[in-house]
Parts: sequence; C-alpha cells; structure tokens
Amino acid sequence: MNKNINIALVGNPNSGKSSLFNALTGLNQQVGNFPGVTVDKKTGQCQISENLTATLIDLPGTYSLYPKRSDEWVAYKVLLQQDEDIKPDMVVLVADASNLKRNLLFCSQIIDLKIPVVMALSMTDLAKNKGTEIDISGLERELGVPVVNINPRKNKGIPSLKKVIEQTYNSNFTSPREFIDNASLAEKPIEELKSLLPGISDYTALHYLINHSHFKLGEPLQKKLLEIEEGSGFNSTKSQAEEIMQRYGRIKYIMSQTVVEADPLQRTLFTEKLDNILLHRKWGYLILLAVLFLLFQSVFWIAQFPMDAIEWSFGKLSGTLGNLLPATWWSDLFINGVVAGLSGILIFIPQIMILFGLITLLEDTGYMARISFLTDKLMRSVGLNGKSVMPMISGLACAVPAIMSARNIENRKERLLTIMVTPLMSCSARLPVYTILIALVVPSKLYFGFLSMQGLVMMALYLLGTIMALLVSFVMRWFIDIKERSFFILELPVYRSPRWKNALTTMVEKAKIFVFQAGKIIMVISLLLWVLSSYGPPSKMSAVATRYEQLIQNNPNQQKELNKKRQMELLENSFAGILGKAIEPAIRPLGYDWKIGIALITSFAAREVFVGTMATLYSVGDDADDNNNTLRQKMSAAVRADGTKVYNLATGLSLLVFYVLAMQCMSTLAIVKRETRSWKWPAIQLAYMTALAYFLSWITYLIFS
Repeated sequence: MNKNINIALVGNPNSGKSSLFNALTGLNQQVGNFPGVTVDKKTGQCQISENLTATLIDLPGTYSLYPKRSDEWVAYKVLLQQDEDIKPDMVVLVADASNLKRNLLFCSQIIDLKIPVVMALSMTDLAKNKGTEIDISGLERELGVPVVNINPRKNKGIPSLKKVIEQTYNSNFTSPREFIDNASLAEKPIEELKSLLPGISDYTALHYLINHSHFKLGEPLQKKLLEIEEGSGFNSTKSQAEEIMQRYGRIKYIMSQTVVEADPLQRTLFTEKLDNILLHRKWGYLILLAVLFLLFQSVFWIAQFPMDAIEWSFGKLSGTLGNLLPATWWSDLFINGVVAGLSGILIFIPQIMILFGLITLLEDTGYMARISFLTDKLMRSVGLNGKSVMPMISGLACAVPAIMSARNIENRKERLLTIMVTPLMSCSARLPVYTILIALVVPSKLYFGFLSMQGLVMMALYLLGTIMALLVSFVMRWFIDIKERSFFILELPVYRSPRWKNALTTMVEKAKIFVFQAGKIIMVISLLLWVLSSYGPPSKMSAVATRYEQLIQNNPNQQKELNKKRQMELLENSFAGILGKAIEPAIRPLGYDWKIGIALITSFAAREVFVGTMATLYSVGDDADDNNNTLRQKMSAAVRADGTKVYNLATGLSLLVFYVLAMQCMSTLAIVKRETRSWKWPAIQLAYMTALAYFLSWITYLIFS
C-alpha cells in the first residue's frame, strides 16, 4: 500500500532549500498562494520509496522561529501546527554547512518543537573550500536527529536523503532531549499552559505564550492564556533574549566538538578578496555601471544576427505567399494577420533569451546580492532600502514577478513604494518596441570601433526608467502615511561559478512564456486588428472602392500607384482608422499619427503588441511584389499627408520616452491590485505614469523637432 505524507521543507535563506525542492520534485510542482496572504505556496510530489510518497511544501526561508515578515509568519504557523491547510508529518531542514553556526539556531528551535526532523547538510563543498571540516556522525549525536550530506545542484545525496526520510518516518520518531532547558525560561506559565494543552512540548508552550494572539484558538482559550500571561508577569522579550543566549551557548559547544575551522588569520577567502574590489566605495559603482553597460550592449551585439535572419525570412515568406495564394480575404488574413503577427512574436526571442540568460548568470554568481548592498544608501535617500533593488532589477525582465518579489521587504511603506515604482523599470516587453524604434531613428554607428550608438541609446532608456523610478519614490514617500521603522539585513552569498545549464533552462523557459503567453495576446490582437483594418462602415468603404475603380479605369498606366492610395484610404476609413483618428488630436502634440494611436490603444494589453500592431497596419493591402517587405522598411517609408516622414528623430525619441514611462500593461495593474488588496494604488499608478509619459514625451518632441 502506497502511503502519502506531508513534509515541510525549511531552512535559512540561501541555504540551498529551493535547489533541493527542485531536485526532489522535478516537474511535479505547483505554485499557489497561502490563504489570506500574498506569499507563494510551492508544493510538489516526490517518490520516497516504493511504498511511500511525499507532498513537499517549500516554506519561505527564515532565520528563526521569531517571525517579522509575512512570509516568515507563514512558515511559523505551519511549524506550530496553526495552519488549517498544511499539517506536516515531518520536517526536512536544509542547513548551509559553510554557515553552520547561524543555521543551527533555527535547527535547534525546530528540534525543541518535538516534531520529526531530518537535517540535509548542503554546501559542504563550499565549507571544505573555506577549510571547514564537519564530523557528521558527531553532529547527529549532539543534535539527536539524522544528518545527511547533500549537493542538490549536482543531484548528489538525494537517494540517501530519501532513505533516511523513510527510516525516520517508519521508526516511530523518538524526540531527542531538549536542546536547552526551555522550562527554565518561564517555568510557572509553561506548566499552567501545558495543563490546558497536554502533549505539547515546553518550547511549543513558550511560543503559545508569546504569540497566542496570532493563533486560532477560540475565545475561551485565548482568555485563559491571557490570564496566565498576565498572572505570572510573563515577559516575552526577556524570555526570547534568554533563549537565544542559551541556544548560542550550546551551539558554541557543539561547534567545538564537531567542526574544525581554518584559522581566519591564516586564510583570506576568495569571496572576501573579490568583495574588496566589487564592494569598493568608488570602484564598486564603476564596476556595477560597466556590468550593466555590457549587459545592454550584449543584447544588441549577440542578438542582431538571428534577429536579422528571422526578419528576412518572414519578409521573403510574406512576398512568396502573396505571389502563390489567390487574392481572397482568407489569404489576406493569413498573410497580413497570422504571418505578420507571428513575425512580431518570433523576431524578439533572441533578445529576450539573451537578457534573461545574462540576468540568471548574475544571480547564480552571487553578484546580484552585492548590487543590493551597493545601492542601499542610494535607495534609502529616496525612501526605499537595498532590498528594493532586487524587485527593481527583476523588473528589467517582467514587472509581474518583480512586484511579487517585493513581499520580502519587511517595511510596509518601503514595500508599497517599491511596488509603485517597479513598473518604471524597462521590462522585456518594452524591448521589442525599443528595438524597432531605435533601428528606425538612431544611426547604426560604432565609436572607438566597438561602442554601438544604438546600444548607448538602449542603455539611456533603461537609465531613464531607473532615474524616474527613484525620483517618483522620493516624491511619493511624502504622501504615503505609514510610519514603521526600517531595517536592512542582507546575507551576501559566496561567489560561485555560474550554472550554465540553469541559465540555458531559464532562457528556454522565458522564451516559451513569451511565445505562449504574450504571443497569444499578440496573435489575437493581430487578427482583431486585421478585421478592424480591413472592414469599416459599408457606405464609406464602398464609396472609396467605387471611386478608385473609376480612377483606375480612366488611368490604367497609374494602376499600381492608385492601388496603394486606395488601400491607404480604405485603411483610414476602416474601424481601426476611425478609432485612431478619434484620438489623433490628443496625441498629435507628441508627433504621433492615427496609426500610432491605434498601437497605443492595443499595446495596453501588452507593450510588445505595439510591434504586432505596426506589422498588421503596415501590411494590410500591401502588394505582393513590393520589395519593402520588412516591417522596418515599411515604417521607414511611411509619410504624412504633407510628405514628411512619420518616424523622424523627434517622433521616434518621443515614442521611446512614452513607452519607457507609460503603464501600458493590464497584467501589471492586476498584480498590483492583488498585492495591495485595493484598486486605489493601481489607479494612482496608471494615472501618474500616463501623465508623466505624456508630459516628458511632449518635451522630447519639442526639443528634437
């Protein structure tokens, strides 16, 4: 008979817990939300043995059983059996061998809860590199729980861990002796409480005394606990302080018996040497700017060739299909709707993959955490803190997961400010817009033989979004009335060699997400646009068609030119044209025409739809033998009624500034509502970003006109 058990996976942040979760569950994972809080609940199925399967719950990382953040409260309530949905049968605690002393605090607290525990000792290779040797059998003896050496990054130790989990579960777990004398911390109130709740450990009773107001215990029991607390003069702060002192005293003894560490005076770690350079007061910031510069330059350097190949292929495909297929409505739909929309999706896959791959490498090496450390002082000057940098940098990929990652910011005001300004960071959805417009209006020049002018403009756009995010936060902090003291505690992980397989997997996954999620929206809107661009009020469309038929009959030598004019006039009188013309007066001061107006409306669903919209609008009615088959060629050739180019330098830069600052993303607004639990903040966000985008785009157009 196959039995299923619940296993809570816990550990300090950066201890290797998520890597172990992935190694044990593989693709059998689900992501949801804990009820009532905006904290991810990752669960997965794992086959422990032939007769035993486990549901693994990956709890948020925490340093101790004294929670401060919302995600720490989630882990705390699960471990204290106060979560209604999750009741773990066992705990697998992941401990970082290279920082064992710190990890043992949390481990010792869980042991004293008297629930079955297996310790998975990770990063022993890093500990060895530091000159640290751990006696695992001695550690087992001192702690009273099984300890297994693992390396989930290389899939080592996983079979041994499964075997120990099965043995621990089947052997009717016997609680080890208490790590410290918990009863001595509050002897009388603990005894009284245990008489009300028989069967709980002394340490569990202590936590009931400290945090019972956060537990669902019923009013009568809450009242009795309050009476015990007040009657005994229980001081929770004093008890916590005494507990931590006792635990570290015991941990010091265990470390002396089981761990041999290198003399720190004789050995300077590679990480410390590198940090002396990368975290230098002056050089650290120059290196950071250089890293970001290379990041954005690489997006152009590496991606240019595959992008050109994709663009050329679709241009040839459209021309060939136009010559082969009959001139019917369905062939027009296929070529100018489906194929044009598909080209607007696939052409940007190289850039998206490269951007995500490079960001993943920075995270893997440990440099991302250093960026938070370097920028903390700057962040605090505008009302944020160093932890705000991670969501903001993640916003370079996508604002939705970036805003969700702001949950790790303990201070509510700083968290809200981070949420409000993160969408100003240039996400990957803006990349297609930047690329097409920069290619149109910025010369492809090289300075000093390697500095691309287009790459410099791209970096300037990213810097503009970052600077505006900081300025908006500086102003907005005076209007958000939340008074809460802020602390910045950050663990700097050791430097590691990047996991190339992980980077490649991330690149492929992000490309899939773009194609199958954003791509669906682009295709649907492309097809909808084809309909709106091909049809209009029957009387107007019929009048235009009749007039040009007469003109062609009278001027057969000008048939090709008249056909182009007919298609343009039909587009102006279509439903899409009417919509664009309606908003044209509002956007004309920015240098935009009615076609750009249509793109602004459709790209509110997703910014990258701008390119698909342009592909559809400039493809409708094209001649099959037209040599200007690529979208850039068509947009470059576009002219206004007075013969001037639509996409000149002023209009192009104005449009770039607009897309840097405008919200233009329904998904982001939805996630902000979810995270803030109110429509107030997304409404404010939409209003200020739209106003800011309009004003600065107008200024840009005036300057460069």
